Amino acid sequence: MKLGYKLAAEAFDPKELIRQGIRAEQAGFDFVEISDHYHPWLDVQGHSPFAWNVLSALAVQTRTLGLATGVTCPSVRYHPAIVAQAAATLAIISDNRFTLGVGSGERLNEHVVGQGFGSVRERHDRLREALEIIKLLWQGGYQSYQGKYLQLEDARVFDLPDRLPDIAVAAGGKAAAELAATHGSGLFATEPRADLVTTFTEAGGSGPKYAEVPVAWAPTEEAALAEAHRTARWSVTGWKVMSELPNPANFEAASATVTLDDVAKQFTAGPDPQKYAEAVKQYTDAGYDHVVLMNVGPDPDGFFDFFAKELRERLTAR
Repeated sequence: MKLGYKLAAEAFDPKELIRQGIRAEQAGFDFVEISDHYHPWLDVQGHSPFAWNVLSALAVQTRTLGLATGVTCPSVRYHPAIVAQAAATLAIISDNRFTLGVGSGERLNEHVVGQGFGSVRERHDRLREALEIIKLLWQGGYQSYQGKYLQLEDARVFDLPDRLPDIAVAAGGKAAAELAATHGSGLFATEPRADLVTTFTEAGGSGPKYAEVPVAWAPTEEAALAEAHRTARWSVTGWKVMSELPNPANFEAASATVTLDDVAKQFTAGPDPQKYAEAVKQYTDAGYDHVVLMNVGPDPDGFFDFFAKELRERLTAR
């Protein structure tokens, strides 16, 4: 099992994210992944830098740390040809430490380019076409593609790594898990769902299986939950809300009735390492082998110290 740390690009400025990535390597994390947003979920978070710049800086300021997007939408705000080029370059400068995490996106980030944000079926089909374009370009040479939603005209990625990055596809249901197997080389999930792993493997998937575990570290459970409620209550609203709302103000309204008890049901909070170990075990028991701790507590450095001194050995000994 590999242990990862989530760089919350909505909550910190780019220099702080780079500092946290370096600290994550020092604390013993195997990799980091970063959200790729144009907007934060809530205005109180206050940030949303360009994720690829942060990862590029970490590629040259770390030595062993794996890097991943968690996740990029390669089919609306970005054209897949750009993502193919960016991922290939990052794989080279990181010495093959990069994993391309992709998904069908959220309206929050994708509507900004004025091309709309289609139905769930359309988003799935656009993602499939995007993955076909990325893999086509990674074959080398000049390539063209004519899809229903996406096109490519006589394009070539000149700088390709000696080992292509894994593509971990975000899945919340059977169709996306099958797409992860047929068009990607890894799975990405946000729930400890064994059925997604089963679908992925039965469809031929054999690559890494990533999953995010929501946690909130602070010296007390009360302080941890208070901060989680302040900055991350949007996450309790569910994917049907999270994928559809266009701006932080909408998420502020949608999460106005979320209580501390609601947050406590979703986040492992406070200073007890046993609770964190039990939360991670749900994911490893479900078949995930790249587990990402998504900490929304008020003190990142305190969390790094907690992980290094009390949690890492407990988790890796399993």
